[in-house]
Amino acid sequence: MTDEKKDERLSYEQARAELASVVERLETGGTTLEESLALWERGEKLAETCQRWLDGARARINAARQDPPAAS
Repeated sequence: MTDEKKDERLSYEQARAELASVVERLETGGTTLEESLALWERGEKLAETCQRWLDGARARINAARQDPPAAS
């Protein structure tokens, strides 16, 4: 399974937690330039995954708001 496919299977919470870890490692420093670049790229992918989840949640909320209430 490719990394891209694995990322698609991450929950929002998993992606956010890994992204927080990546940011912490970048802020702490002590990595080589190559490692920092790899972490940055990973962080970008994780941020995209989180944004897709948030966009999907927003779409679901908007759709629910537009549905007329059920007749009693």
